[in-house]
Amino acid sequence: MSLALPTPSHPANGAAHITVNQSRAHRRYEVGQDHARCEEWPLAARAFEQATQLHGDEAYGLAAAHACIKAGRPLDAIKKTRALRSAYPQSCLAYTLESHALLELGRADEAATCLKELPEDVPRDHAYWVSLALSLQRSHRHNDAILAFMNALSTQMANAVLHFQLGMSFKDLGLKREASECVRTAVILGLGSSDLAARGQLAFMERETCNWPVAAQTLTELRAALSKVADGSPAETSPFSHAVLVDDPLETLKVARHYALHMARNARPLPRRAVHKNTKARAERLRIGYLSADFHQHATSQLMMQMLESHDRSQFEIFMLSAGPQDGSDTQIRVRQSSEHFEELRGRSFESMAVRIRELKIDILIDLKGATYDTLLNVLAHRPAPLQVTWLGFPGSTGAPFIDYVIGDPIVTPLENAAHFSEKIAQLPTCYQPNDAKRALPQPSTRADWSVPEDALVLCAFHQSYKISAEVFDRWCELLHALPNAVLWLLQWNQNVQTQLIAAAEQRGIAKERLVFAPLLPLNQHISRLACADIYLDAWPCNAHTTAGEALWCGVPVVTLRGPTFAQRVAPSLLNAVGMNELVCDDEENYQATVLALAADPQRRADIKAHLLNQRTASSLFDGALRAREMEALLLRMWERTKAGQAPEHLAAETLPIA
Repeated sequence: MSLALPTPSHPANGAAHITVNQSRAHRRYEVGQDHARCEEWPLAARAFEQATQLHGDEAYGLAAAHACIKAGRPLDAIKKTRALRSAYPQSCLAYTLESHALLELGRADEAATCLKELPEDVPRDHAYWVSLALSLQRSHRHNDAILAFMNALSTQMANAVLHFQLGMSFKDLGLKREASECVRTAVILGLGSSDLAARGQLAFMERETCNWPVAAQTLTELRAALSKVADGSPAETSPFSHAVLVDDPLETLKVARHYALHMARNARPLPRRAVHKNTKARAERLRIGYLSADFHQHATSQLMMQMLESHDRSQFEIFMLSAGPQDGSDTQIRVRQSSEHFEELRGRSFESMAVRIRELKIDILIDLKGATYDTLLNVLAHRPAPLQVTWLGFPGSTGAPFIDYVIGDPIVTPLENAAHFSEKIAQLPTCYQPNDAKRALPQPSTRADWSVPEDALVLCAFHQSYKISAEVFDRWCELLHALPNAVLWLLQWNQNVQTQLIAAAEQRGIAKERLVFAPLLPLNQHISRLACADIYLDAWPCNAHTTAGEALWCGVPVVTLRGPTFAQRVAPSLLNAVGMNELVCDDEENYQATVLALAADPQRRADIKAHLLNQRTASSLFDGALRAREMEALLLRMWERTKAGQAPEHLAAETLPIA
């Protein structure tokens, strides 16, 4: 955000009332200005600080605080702004700058509090309202953030960035339609280098509202724009939208590569840490760092908890490198307890995070985010560890030249698909997804407890709504026509989806009573509810991932459609791990036929349920301890190559020897 800093009064040459220090201060200020124009912020900050020491002009102090923020010294900036607020309590800019410094440190609540301490009689300028809106947004107080954005827009209605940010607050409130309108306005006004990312976000949100014709048109326009971007050039794109909405793996790789290079454009890689093959093994264990912003109530943490708890502490020293919020949930507490070190990185700059990881001497850094919300790719671009790996958080390639391996399995990342990945493929033996055998079991309940007809065939499709395309919904409605006793059980993912899907069903000749909507629930209740379904209907080109594993845990057969991308091969991998490949289909006709066959055969469904319930203890899919052994063996194979000075290479799955 650009700020209009005040200009200090210019001392007149030779004026009797001008002191030597005032004159020297102004010269240092002018030097600072020269450095600022060249974006030499450490030098600018030093010059402005010298000016402030020579003379207490408010403008010198504000310039020094601003330059300190730009130079990556937010704590020093806060000291300066607090002194300024004390000396000049009417200085709106001092409060605004302090909020910027606090936001740099990840202290959004404090930033909002600081801004609200500005005396009521002081006029609020545009920069103040923008800072307040962003502070409230980042502290998840979206209703208040929307009001602040509205105040900011009242003076700059044509500000595309503000319209986009306003949309993000509507999005987080579940008001996807309002969010889409804001982002569409931002795209129309023009977002410059952020245009492709905004268009990707818009296509994703239109799918979330099941506004299919508009979503399809937006996606078509996005793909056309992306096709004009030169391969291998940095560009701000939306890799996640592409990974889950597009079934062309080479196109999704291209988009991911653009984004990774964009994220790395200002990163300065740390000097490579040497790993010599002839060096004796050090006394310490191999240091594994899991890097994420999701070590709280989040699917990633829920999946990997038992695996983390089962790591061999005699060989591996485990670090959880957390850049995310502290929600105090049972999930977060258990993740903290599962590792020897829980390192708080939130509030640091990306470079500072990388430096801290280097200080911890992490040998293998495992990225659990990829190009998802709160991405940490910029940290990895600094190359803090000698071996860098991505796993679990992103369904595809990161496209990043600074990541050595992607961890998958023979189904989600078959070696014949190596051209779809910038990383080398490293395969776990059975399934790349860990699961927690200690998770809650479904508690006894009836369908009536969940407002589902007791005597119906329940076709469950608990997907986030962006996974439901018009083509997928067409197939589901065809199944409802063929199965008059069936109901379609859907998640009420946002405030728009129920109305949209009921209208879409009625257009396809399906009465609204045939659709049952389930509210979002805590995990344990969700598991108990899911167990009441007869068949789980998967979507494409992005499968159910975490939810597919939950359905299998509950004994519910998952019928899926395999495709060419990672995102469309996750459910097939899970089904393979529990010995149910017969439910994996390669075309829509086979998908429909498989569902109809199961619907007509209650005994077969009962047999599958019994088989799946047995798999809770018999299958490697639900064995977090085994997944830890498999992961450790794979990491050691990677590390041996690194120690030998060998470049990363594809590592095919190897089954562990029987103990």
